[in-house]
Amino acid sequence: MSIYEHIKALPPAGIWNVLACVTVIACATSASAQSVPSNADSLSASATLSSAQLALAPQADPESQGAAVPQGAAVPLGSAATAAVNAGALSASELAKEISNPVTNLWQLQFQFNNDKLESRAFDPFSERWVNNLYFQPVLPVSLTDNLNLVTRPVMTLYQSVPYPTASGSIERTTTLGDTVLATVLSPAHTEPWIFGAGPTWILPTAHSDQTGQGKWQLGPAVGGGYITNKFMVAALFQQWWDFAGSADRKHTNQLNILPLVYHFWGDGWSVGYSGNILADWTAPGRDVWTVPIGASIAKVIKLGILPVQIQIGGQYFAASPVGGPKWNVQLQITPVIPKLIQKTLFP
Repeated sequence: MSIYEHIKALPPAGIWNVLACVTVIACATSASAQSVPSNADSLSASATLSSAQLALAPQADPESQGAAVPQGAAVPLGSAATAAVNAGALSASELAKEISNPVTNLWQLQFQFNNDKLESRAFDPFSERWVNNLYFQPVLPVSLTDNLNLVTRPVMTLYQSVPYPTASGSIERTTTLGDTVLATVLSPAHTEPWIFGAGPTWILPTAHSDQTGQGKWQLGPAVGGGYITNKFMVAALFQQWWDFAGSADRKHTNQLNILPLVYHFWGDGWSVGYSGNILADWTAPGRDVWTVPIGASIAKVIKLGILPVQIQIGGQYFAASPVGGPKWNVQLQITPVIPKLIQKTLFP
């Protein structure tokens, strides 16, 4: 059995990832006076926003009634309220809230670095080794109608680094692409403080190694919902997958992912919340079924160049995990908010 079958659902990253991330932030900060070049997908001329339009709005008092804004609505920017509404600027506090919202109306390009330390076990060759990875998980909502949004949430494993045993009994490490998760969720608009979404979710076998992927095409339902205000959010996203195709020599999959979303927002772009995904492998025996992290994170929305960016750091202790599974994780998450490329309602 490969080590991946014990730690397949871990979201990991080594300390060198953190250093690389800090370097990226420093470069972005030094270039803040320069214009931002279009990315590979390129913003259309009509969708490109100026730095003034992307500027963070002054902070509204979260206690005031006027601070409450429906999902996707604009917040005035400075004294030029009309121009700000047209620009669609949000305050740092509203951005912190919407970035945490699983059915948000914001476009995001989120990078998540993880660094998991495996549990300590006598005579186990994997004892206290590290599992590292980098996820790219953009959030791409589109308004289908005035009252219905389609939220696409791919999770691409840009690399996964795991130890594995060789035929000679030694331990080596492979670092390559992992599998991709793709959730497409329909969500009713204008329902806050209640939020809800449901749709299909896929796992695509994009891994380049047996140790970093499951080798199976998988499909199932995704359902999420909760309650969100300017001060807090309590919600959860559930995803269940069953395999239906893929490599015949790989074991069948039947697994559940629960993402608890508990956050407190206290103004000026700060938030604190629960950190970790709860996982269940229904094909595993006994205690190996559940992976349950208990953790906390703290985040701040800042501006780098012309883009609002949330930087979040969290830590997790695994109260339950498969034998030889993870015990600790340190996580760094960087979430730039970009202009919404599809701004119009598709079916008015």
